[in-house]
Amino acid sequence: MLYYLLCEITPALRLIEKIAMTSIDRPAINRRKPGVRHRKKEMPKMDMTPMVDLGFLLISFFVITTELNKPVSTSLNMPKDGPPIKLGNSNALTVLLADNDKIYYYQGNWQEAAEKNRIFKTNLSAAGLRSAIILQKHWLEINDKMEGKDGLMLLIKSTEDVVYKNVIDVLDEVLINEVKKYTLVKMEPEEIKWIKDQL
Repeated sequence: MLYYLLCEITPALRLIEKIAMTSIDRPAINRRKPGVRHRKKEMPKMDMTPMVDLGFLLISFFVITTELNKPVSTSLNMPKDGPPIKLGNSNALTVLLADNDKIYYYQGNWQEAAEKNRIFKTNLSAAGLRSAIILQKHWLEINDKMEGKDGLMLLIKSTEDVVYKNVIDVLDEVLINEVKKYTLVKMEPEEIKWIKDQL
C-alpha cells in the first residue's frame, strides 16, 4: 500500500519539482551578464538664462562707457582784408571741378592755357591730380628762389553741379601733398562755358 502510494506521489512530486525549478531558473536567465554595467550618457543641459542676463549687462556697459566718434572739422583760413596780392603764373595751379566726377587743371593764366590748349583732364588718383601737384611743386623748388615749393597756390573752382564729396577729396589732396596756400574761388564764365563744351 505504501509502495503504491509512493508510486502515485512520485510523478506528482517530480512535476512540482520541475515547476519549482523552472520558476527558480527563470530569474537566472534574466540576470545581468557579469561585468561592469555602463550607464547611458545623457547630454548635459545648460540653462542659458544667466548668460543672456550677463550678455545684456555687458552690452549696456559698453554702450554707456564707449565714446562715440566726434565729427572732425577742417580749418579754413580766410585771407586778410587789404589790397589783392599779385600771383605769378608759374605759382598758380587751377583745378576745375565739373559734374559726373570730372576734373580738369591748368597752370597759370586761363587765356594762355586756353589758347595753347594746355587744359588737362585728370582724376583723383595718385597718377592724376596728385602727380600734377607734385610736378608743379618740384618745378617751383628748382626755379623759385624766394619761396620754393611752398610758393604753389592751388585755386579750386567748381560748377554748381559738383557734389560736396569731390571738393572734400581735392582738399584731402591738398593736405596729403602739404600745399601751404590754397583757396576756393568762384569759376569764371569763360571756364564754365569751356566745361559745358566738353560735356
